[in-house]
Amino acid sequence: MNMTELPTLHERFPPHFVWGVATSSFQIEGAPEQDGKGLSIWDQFCRVPGAIADASNGDVACAHYSRWQEDLDLIASLGVDAYRFSIAWPRVRPGGSGAWNEKGLDFYERLVDGMLARGVKPYVTLNHWDLPLELQATGGWANRDTVPLFVEYARKVATRLGDRVPSITTHNEPWVMSVLGHESGVFAPGLKNRAMAMQVAHHLLLSHGLSLQALRADGCQADLGIVLNLSPMSAATDSAADQAKKVLEDGRLVRWYMDPLFKSAYPEDVLAYLGQDAPQVQAGDMQAIATPLDFLGINYYTRSVVSADDSWKSSQSGLPLTDMGWEIYPEGLTELLLRVHQDYELPVIFVTENGGAFPDVLDNGQVHDAARTEYIAKHIEAIAQAMDQGVPLGGYMVWSLLDNFEWASGYEKRFGIVHVDFASQQRTPKDSALWYQDYLRCVHAHRASLAQATTGA
Repeated sequence: MNMTELPTLHERFPPHFVWGVATSSFQIEGAPEQDGKGLSIWDQFCRVPGAIADASNGDVACAHYSRWQEDLDLIASLGVDAYRFSIAWPRVRPGGSGAWNEKGLDFYERLVDGMLARGVKPYVTLNHWDLPLELQATGGWANRDTVPLFVEYARKVATRLGDRVPSITTHNEPWVMSVLGHESGVFAPGLKNRAMAMQVAHHLLLSHGLSLQALRADGCQADLGIVLNLSPMSAATDSAADQAKKVLEDGRLVRWYMDPLFKSAYPEDVLAYLGQDAPQVQAGDMQAIATPLDFLGINYYTRSVVSADDSWKSSQSGLPLTDMGWEIYPEGLTELLLRVHQDYELPVIFVTENGGAFPDVLDNGQVHDAARTEYIAKHIEAIAQAMDQGVPLGGYMVWSLLDNFEWASGYEKRFGIVHVDFASQQRTPKDSALWYQDYLRCVHAHRASLAQATTGA
């Protein structure tokens, strides 16, 4: 898909709409013990036999820790407004408590200053899953004592960066950390205990709310929020059993996080389903979790289709699939945005991750990833449709800037709009990156024309 097929798409967004790209620390930085950094639960999980599909790890990844200036130049060349990145908690406080690592803090200060010097807004995420390993030894997120330590971490980062960053996210995708990390065990720390997973989810939400309160009390001027991975839920059939499963799974994925954030309570049907596995909640917890947000981040990749017997497979739908086996279903993003806008009183929404993994091939210095280009363009169109119907949207971030360490998939799945040769660390913008660059040129030209019309210059 080229720009001539969507000639006016950029004109459907207001001038203040933020366009960006996103990454996370563990997936790109490498340098796991350099300059005083401590290890994370993902460093350990990568050493578990069979945990990572290609038996790889994040020791080098994209070597961003040493190549950050090159990567910032690349980001700036795309013409984006913002770069969403995460800070590695064990890089700035190796044990999760105790002494701070000045070299780690200095790295993120240089990174933020480098973005600002290039005209790119830094969008900070405090926790993208890489909990300090020492904290896991005392229970990790299942231990309530981790909550105040996260608040301390949030305050420290805000003290160092809060005067220069417009946006701070507490947690990225608490569902992943709780369910995939502690119930199914396919992500770090690799545990399989549903009660523990639900307690982890509660502590993540609690630490989010308490951090917002502390940062605002400290005078932090950045917009504060959280990022959730959400999907519209569909039943495989009209059967009563499948419809009931749809309601339950919607409760576990969407309402379990949205209800406490915006209604100060967990959904009753999910609590009943969990029974004794429901989390322990102390007085005042729910009020803290519902501390008002400045923004809500939503990560969207595909819809969820469920059946009572768990027999439904994405290949049955007839829709095209990404290399992850996920349906390409941009209509689901519009559906999701309209649903949450209807069901909750929301602040501005950012689509903080959206993208697809495809089997890219570097051929004569080029990567022709037409499927990814079409994926991005159609999801931008889906956002425009939601905005046309009144959903308050503030920005869109492509996942991901770079091919990187894709968690349990290792390096087998490529989400980047920039190809990375992991042996040489050579970066090559794919056709999707060039399309996005052209699209953003149109965005900037449209902004300039609107400004000129407003001023009459």
